[in-house]
Amino acid sequence: MMMNEIVYPTIMSGKKLLYVHGFGSSGSSGTVARIRELLPSATVIAPDLPLHPAEAMDLLNNVCQTEKPDLIIGTSMGGMYTEMLYGYDRILVNPAFQMGETMIKHGRLGINTYLNPRKDGVQEFYVTKPLVEEYKEISKKCFSQITTDEMTRVYGLFGDNDDVVDTRELFSTHYSNDISFHGGHRLNDKTLIHSVVPVIRWIDDKQEGRERPLVYIDIETLRNKHGEQMPSAMKAFRLLLENYNVFVVADAPMGYQDYYKQVAEWVLDFVNVPAWQHLVFTSHKDILYGDYLIDTTDNVNESDFLGTQIVLGGDTFKTWDDIIEFFSRLGGQ
Repeated sequence: MMMNEIVYPTIMSGKKLLYVHGFGSSGSSGTVARIRELLPSATVIAPDLPLHPAEAMDLLNNVCQTEKPDLIIGTSMGGMYTEMLYGYDRILVNPAFQMGETMIKHGRLGINTYLNPRKDGVQEFYVTKPLVEEYKEISKKCFSQITTDEMTRVYGLFGDNDDVVDTRELFSTHYSNDISFHGGHRLNDKTLIHSVVPVIRWIDDKQEGRERPLVYIDIETLRNKHGEQMPSAMKAFRLLLENYNVFVVADAPMGYQDYYKQVAEWVLDFVNVPAWQHLVFTSHKDILYGDYLIDTTDNVNESDFLGTQIVLGGDTFKTWDDIIEFFSRLGGQ
């Protein structure tokens, strides 16, 4: 399936999502259009933000009071604003918390052109030093109303190839849900599908009290002895995510710290965001509570897993494609 054919009609169904755009953009950006395509059952609200930050915050607070969004997503400058919209579930993607400094660093003083059409028809805007100071002042209001509840409602997504801002360390001093993803500053289709949508799904499940069936996947079924992905393994992993709560399982040998680091790095590199807080180290799979365990032939006689054990490489499931077909027939059960 091509990426532009992928949709998630059950995620955020009947809910409102507020998208807060970045600097020099608008509510008609390609990112907004793509989110609407990916989440066809959600209502996506995306206002054009005023240039002056105090006016932008007033507008966003009014939108929140009127629309009461179920989720707010902000990118770059929009991530800075979104952090300050307390009381809502929020995702901050590459948030530009230090907007004044960022504008100077990237030479935004003077005439700029909006990247996307705006409803007011304005095409250009002028950045002055006093405007930069306005952004510096409003940035000081970030992280001012954090409570224990707020810490669980905010996720930060940070591209490992972001060449515009670097605020993960600042975010992590205030919030614990900081997640690295493969990508740059701007959102593209791959980032939306593989990094943002999984977090939206977690939030939607939490809001609904939805508990998906548990699938554990032994890490050795995902890679060969050279550490390379097994054919169709990631395709299967991503398909499973649509209906199941998926965890990666790895052995837990005593006294091999380098092993734990290597496994964590491999999972971060190849599985990335969906494996955040979904990696389990254990030498006793019989204690795992879940519905399915996808394991290797080497472990078939060693595991006393209480759910359904699926053995990759055996007579029934020779390849990951066989496993994909099996779960497709189950339909999420």
